[in-house]
Amino acid sequence: MTQQNPLTEGHCDPRFAAVRAAFEANFRDRGELGAAVCVTLGGETVVDLWGGWADAARTRPWERETLVNVWSTSKGPTALCAHILADQGLLDLDAPVAAYWPEFAAAGKAGVLVRHLLSHRAGLSGLREPHTFAQLCDWELTVRRLAEQEPWWEPGTRSGYHALTFGHLVGELVRRVSGLLPGAFLEREVTGPLGIDFTIGLPEKEAGRAAELVHPPVASSSEQAAVFAELTPAALAALANPSVGAAEANTPRWRAAEIPAANGHGTARAIAELYGIFALKGAYGSRQVLSAEAAERVREGQGSCRDLVLGAGFASETEAGLGLWLSGVNGSYGPNPRAFGHDGFGGSCGLADPEAEVSLGYVMNRMGPHIADDPRKMALVDALYSALRE
Repeated sequence: MTQQNPLTEGHCDPRFAAVRAAFEANFRDRGELGAAVCVTLGGETVVDLWGGWADAARTRPWERETLVNVWSTSKGPTALCAHILADQGLLDLDAPVAAYWPEFAAAGKAGVLVRHLLSHRAGLSGLREPHTFAQLCDWELTVRRLAEQEPWWEPGTRSGYHALTFGHLVGELVRRVSGLLPGAFLEREVTGPLGIDFTIGLPEKEAGRAAELVHPPVASSSEQAAVFAELTPAALAALANPSVGAAEANTPRWRAAEIPAANGHGTARAIAELYGIFALKGAYGSRQVLSAEAAERVREGQGSCRDLVLGAGFASETEAGLGLWLSGVNGSYGPNPRAFGHDGFGGSCGLADPEAEVSLGYVMNRMGPHIADDPRKMALVDALYSALRE
């Protein structure tokens, strides 16, 4: 017999009761299995809720310290690493990537700029030659293939979501400049000193805290064929070379790898704290992680367009900043078009709104079919802004 969901636990300021109501409605009406949501306002935590189950069999309740793989919500912390180096004067966002990574100049990429990597405009949305899950876990092989590859389109002209390659491209820049892979750099510069519960990959000692991801229902073969038939080669490379999902993400191999675009693990609290650095002009408590100028630069729009990979999933154009996406006309991160954030495959989200001084982190383990704007996430975002307006 299916067990009932455990009661929602945690803290919610009465002003944000609408967020609690939306969170609980996700379990009641939208098929939530296990999840957590956290909101910070002016640097203070006003919502910190969790509930449901950490596994598909519903034997482990979701607890305060439960971690989960957040897929592309990882891209925010990965971008933060690059912006810290730029803020320190060690990385020029307008310099050619090859100035730091000489091999990258191959195949006509000498003019690709650092900002093109951060804004999904490098033309390297995915690899041209078949690339397996095991090969994705091989850092040296993956970055070598990216360096050797010809772009899918003229770099800098428009965005094409770099679903998996973003982390290796930006991450290799971080390594070339700092000597550290982004996971180690983030720990040294941010999460370690500040005690933020987020890692790229997952140390084996923390595996017992990890929630089990549950993949969304698989479409029929004919439905899958119809979807893939509409994708361009650049989009197919981004989304299916290799194809990874819950089955891979639940394995020790995935957790042990460095895949900065997709295998960050953390709590909703950690996501809200990391994205809160952007929301508070680079500050975390009394510490200035980024200068205010550097924090503002993250949301510097690189041009609105119909994204070459995400285009089919949105009714209108989208705009990438330098590592995160602007809320824009889609309202993906609330009504402020200059709010920004990143979604993760299946539903998770990090949001930053400097004008409202608010950040939000949402994590879950039952994945939905959406790359972005999952209905559960949007219900929480809508509830947050409803509370802020009252």
